[in-house]
Amino acid sequence: MTDTPTDIFAALRRLGLLGSGSDPQAEPLTGGVSSDIWRVALADRMICVKRALDKLKVAQDWRAPVERNGFEVAWMDVAGAIVPGAVPRLIAVDPAARLFAMEFLDPVDHKLWKAQLRDGVLEPETAHEVGVRLAHIHAATAGRAEIAAQFRSDAIFHAIRLEPYLEATGRAHPDLATPIAALVARTATTRRALVHGDVSPKNILAGPRGPVFLDAECAWYGDPAFDLAFCLNHLLLKCAWRPRHAAGYLALFDTLSAAYLAGCDWEPPEDLEARAASLLPALFLARVDGKSPVEYITTDEIRAAIRRVARPLVATPPSRLATIRDAWREDLTAWRPEET
Repeated sequence: MTDTPTDIFAALRRLGLLGSGSDPQAEPLTGGVSSDIWRVALADRMICVKRALDKLKVAQDWRAPVERNGFEVAWMDVAGAIVPGAVPRLIAVDPAARLFAMEFLDPVDHKLWKAQLRDGVLEPETAHEVGVRLAHIHAATAGRAEIAAQFRSDAIFHAIRLEPYLEATGRAHPDLATPIAALVARTATTRRALVHGDVSPKNILAGPRGPVFLDAECAWYGDPAFDLAFCLNHLLLKCAWRPRHAAGYLALFDTLSAAYLAGCDWEPPEDLEARAASLLPALFLARVDGKSPVEYITTDEIRAAIRRVARPLVATPPSRLATIRDAWREDLTAWRPEET
């Protein structure tokens, strides 16, 4: 990313957002690895501009098709129509420059959920509403052939989710390669609803009218259980980041999963839960041994604990999410008894 994104300004002029002779103030924003993002001050408002990268900003060589930018825009259109206010408002799209502009949501009243969790601001209402809104989006798109046709992004989802998270972890743990390969195959061929693909606290703003979902670059018509498992995984990981809040994170785990499963009306909730529960340990293990290790897990002690809990659950997948929660809580209690 350059200090002066002249190509971004050129795109904004093409889109009619900038006059021919003006260069506004542009500030790069941090937090993601797959895109360049700027906050741009126009004459009359603040906007956010996002451009997809072909090589992601991680240590390993991780590349992804830039066409994902178009699927992100489409996901925002669909999800925003289903749950008004659940996504930022789109302003303009430039497919040739693989970028789009959207409203900038002021962090004064739109708090990053990841930052709140880090700081011990554990609001059950946020976790509940994340589960409710996610289930609404899945329910409203389940079984819709026209949505499935719009989101034929299997190759992109494989490149930025299945390969770097699951397949890479299978290579790191050869004795688990067979069950992980089975998870990949099942996930890749399960097509039930519109999936966000990166439902993480770093991509959720706690706003005055409820959670706002960001960064839908992984949008795909597939298995909604992936979204549930992916989000719950972060609540497990937060227990190792801030152990003194572990009990609170696990309570949010229960709140979010219960709210989501209560809205699962497109298939038996226990079937979706079983798929999420079998995915979750592999995703847990992936955040220390896949291509995108979580940045706040920094000690060998914690990595060993995650492997100790995840590996047997990958080998013998559970059917209920509580099994994973309880296994992690028991392990945490053994080496962090004063904090759990």
